Amino acid sequence: MPVSLLLALDVCAIVGVLLLLKRLLSPPRDVHALPPGYTQYFPCLALIHELATSPAGLPFVGNVLDMPSEKEWVTFSQWADTYGDLCSVTVLGQPIIVIGSVKVAVDLLDKRSAFYSDRPVCTMGGELVGWKNTLVLLPYGDRFRRFRRLFHNIIGSRAAMKQFLPVEELETRRFLGRVLAKPDDLPKHIRKTAGAIILRISHGYQVKENNDPFVQLAEQATEQFSLSTAPGGFMVDLIPALKHVPTWFPFTGWRRKANVWAATLNQMVEQPYSFVKHQMATGAAPVSFTSTLLEPKQLTAEEEFDIKWSSASLYSAGADTTVSAVNAFFLAMALHPAAQAKAQREIDAVIGGDRLPTFADREDLPYVDALVKEVLRWHSVVPTGVAHRAMRDDVYEGYFIPKGSLVLMNIYRMAHDARTYADPMSFNPDRFIATDDRPAESDPRNFCWGFGRRICPGMHLADASLFISCVMALSVFDISKFVDENGQVIVPVHENTTGTISHPVPFRCVIKPRSEKAIQLIQAD
Repeated sequence: MPVSLLLALDVCAIVGVLLLLKRLLSPPRDVHALPPGYTQYFPCLALIHELATSPAGLPFVGNVLDMPSEKEWVTFSQWADTYGDLCSVTVLGQPIIVIGSVKVAVDLLDKRSAFYSDRPVCTMGGELVGWKNTLVLLPYGDRFRRFRRLFHNIIGSRAAMKQFLPVEELETRRFLGRVLAKPDDLPKHIRKTAGAIILRISHGYQVKENNDPFVQLAEQATEQFSLSTAPGGFMVDLIPALKHVPTWFPFTGWRRKANVWAATLNQMVEQPYSFVKHQMATGAAPVSFTSTLLEPKQLTAEEEFDIKWSSASLYSAGADTTVSAVNAFFLAMALHPAAQAKAQREIDAVIGGDRLPTFADREDLPYVDALVKEVLRWHSVVPTGVAHRAMRDDVYEGYFIPKGSLVLMNIYRMAHDARTYADPMSFNPDRFIATDDRPAESDPRNFCWGFGRRICPGMHLADASLFISCVMALSVFDISKFVDENGQVIVPVHENTTGTISHPVPFRCVIKPRSEKAIQLIQAD
């Protein structure tokens, strides 16, 4: 008998014994099973058919070899196509639930938010690097609720955000000037402007024109956050005991990396906070998120910790998510000149050519508003969100979700779901404008900021930043595809980078002022 066949029979025997032991030794439970699961191992062996439904995968280790290490939303979408809008895998005994539709996300994360508002312990990014102290990874509890209250009081509504709109308009005007002077440095200008806006709001800090240290810190720290928290990115997240391995041990480059990233995060938190404290001591601190919370009372050490880290949460989150969205806007305009031209016609008709648009014009610019929505739908800034954690056992649609399960949202799939959006891969702002023949399609802002008690507290700030960047840029610039020295038009590709916060892959485009009048508006004081 061939050796390969003997080996296959041996494997079948071992798996059969393991399944029998599992059934004999497992405590009785109700009839509910985990949501359907994914497996790619031994698909032809009827003996292990049970492994094709959740918990799936290999004995003991489960789906550890199936978990994607990059662009995980693509793999999760494939699972959803096969197993449905609620599916699961098990990795080293840890159930992971993946949600693939807005309906299921609303049912679980909104309507049952009391059960699903915790965060998992993220060993690499949270414990070793230190992001567990920021709002995004903060466990559900008293400190989380205090952070949310701080955010809500200052930027938690459109009305509260009004005090910061002049800052957004001012910094976006400066952005236009930088792009006019050096259009080839677009990514640098976008990041600088996002940092300038968020630092003015969070810490009252005005960035330096060149090589600002706080902007550079935010760029480094948020890139490290994205990498350190990506699902399946580091084995220590699957085997937390590895965090005790010393740095001198072989194959622990990730441990040394965590130490470097932790130092960057510490600088990002402490340096802007120290700036505000110094400014307040000299009586020169402008109004900001941090200065408002610091005065005029005597603070306990715990209160000061909360203010410092909530400010850092605002600073770090706003510094990178907006960068991704604005880059996606310029990419979309280069790829879709018809949408750009339609938006510009609307701006010209409503605003004219004697001034730049402002936030006050938004209600009169429905197509531009729809274009902003389409940017958020077309390019998912946070494609899988940040994992929630089930705080108790639950049953949904007949499926069992154990306490401690990680719950991931495939926001990318929700934004590209053909059941919700007609021709979802196309860029089409008109989908959000109702006509006599059809209603408007679902607003992506209903899900792109997250769900439940973990919804992004800075969503109004992010939405305002994206709108003013889009409308001001459209009013004065034409954006087109890059042409090389041989006259070849280079068509950019729309792809997402890997990470919790995902950016368009680098691209080149041509940015030119629309007219001499546009140049005058950009250069006007």
